[in-house]
Amino acid sequence: MPFLLFSRTGFPLQSRTANTVSPNRLEMKMHARTEAAPETAPEAKSSCQDKSSCPDKPSWPEEIFGILQRFDVRQVPYVPDAGHSQLIERVLGASSMRGVPLTTEEEGVALLAGAWAGGQRGVLLMQSSGVGNCVNMLSLTQIFRFPFLTLVTMRGEWGEFNPWQVPMGSSTQAVFELCGIKVLRASHPDEVREVVEAGAGQAYNACTPTAVLLSQRLIGAKVFTK
Repeated sequence: MPFLLFSRTGFPLQSRTANTVSPNRLEMKMHARTEAAPETAPEAKSSCQDKSSCPDKPSWPEEIFGILQRFDVRQVPYVPDAGHSQLIERVLGASSMRGVPLTTEEEGVALLAGAWAGGQRGVLLMQSSGVGNCVNMLSLTQIFRFPFLTLVTMRGEWGEFNPWQVPMGSSTQAVFELCGIKVLRASHPDEVREVVEAGAGQAYNACTPTAVLLSQRLIGAKVFTK
């Protein structure tokens, strides 16, 4: 339907027509925007340079997706991230789950609290660089004791090329522990299923706030090339 926008003086600025966009299509578009990079910009590439010797997709994101399904996880807030991209695509394609793109990581903590109040389980997907944004909001996990699980792709450790990722990456586990969050870590593909399953079990069954760190060695280091 048409509507007018008004300036502070009360005069109309312009007329627009409101278009309805389904939430799933909007989420797909917002996620897709992060996949494309300007052709002229320098590119961060995987440390796996020989395409013939590298699998197209790792299997551990599929294992995580299966675990989330078994635990009946319905709400999946995320900040778009290359390390989580395969899992995010699976979530967005699943009719039983709702992927929710965030503007900042701490929104996901509040969303999981609200999801639990509404009778649903959720998991927050983010990168280690965003953990510092969550410190104040993580207090909700101690006050309300709702099932909190976050899967964190790590930066600033194994072969990191970007120096500004190092301080937060080095502090991620300590920050979580200071906030009362139990921390588990998976560093190799064969550890992922066991570690994520244990984390989900203690988060959803024992209401123990839990962060599972997916190490940079697992997701692959990046190199900065021209």
